[in-house]
Amino acid sequence: MSAGDGRTAMAAAAGTRLAADGATRPARRFSGRLFRSELRLIYGRLRNQIGIAGLAALPVVIAVGVRLSAPDDQGGGGDFFSSITSNGFFVALAALTVELPIFLPIAVAAISSDAVAGEANLGTLRYLLTVPVSRNRLLAVKYAAVAVFALSVTLLVAVVGVLIGLALFGGGPVTLLSGAQIGLGEGLLRLLAVCGYLTVCLCALGAVGLFASTLTEQPMGATIAVSMLTVANFVLDNIPQLGWLHPYLLTHHWQDFGELLRSPVDPYALTPGLVSAGAYILIFLAAAWARFGGRDVTS
Repeated sequence: MSAGDGRTAMAAAAGTRLAADGATRPARRFSGRLFRSELRLIYGRLRNQIGIAGLAALPVVIAVGVRLSAPDDQGGGGDFFSSITSNGFFVALAALTVELPIFLPIAVAAISSDAVAGEANLGTLRYLLTVPVSRNRLLAVKYAAVAVFALSVTLLVAVVGVLIGLALFGGGPVTLLSGAQIGLGEGLLRLLAVCGYLTVCLCALGAVGLFASTLTEQPMGATIAVSMLTVANFVLDNIPQLGWLHPYLLTHHWQDFGELLRSPVDPYALTPGLVSAGAYILIFLAAAWARFGGRDVTS
């Protein structure tokens, strides 16, 4: 099925329903069919499947590389890479650490930037808005799909990392950053919490991408802009002279997930990151709504 056909199918899923007597009935306020259609568009595209496969391949590359080159000595617990040889669990954390600055943001930027701009570029946005679905509802469904994508790719990297790590290096007690040891089961629960925290951070980036998507009809341009913004945030965050700006940067608190790997966990250390992500989500979703709600659709 082509992208245009997929967009048309999604529009049909959001359309009116015919009663037995032929009368039309307005669509429900929330349509699971519309949401499922959006997910099919995201996961059904070959280019997205290739990107997802690339994200999943990196943990394998890391694990195989360490296996082929690392000595037989046991690593310490303070560094994820040095700990891989003693416990394959750390492959997942090493992979998330490597992919967080570039690969995961690019993936989320591409999906969110395509949400509205992709419709306009294919000429299906105007048709989509002719069916009885409000712009607010359409925007909400698209952002929900972006959030699901962010969660799925984060979990994918973690799961592949754990599986290949345990296969090549085995498991055992997990040594936390604070030096304490916990069982592998508790370690997996903490890894799940790490994925949840990173998903919230990536959802903030997704909100920025969705807003950028409402500004243009060229999804590639929006993707590049959001990706450059992410890189710029990381660069600015490493300039000591701009310390006053750091707390307000989108990416500043992304590495705070390390707090979930300490004992005991200090929830107040995670609060700034969650508040920052929540603020970005609210601000840029509001901006996307304001832009998309009053936008003249010509394509």
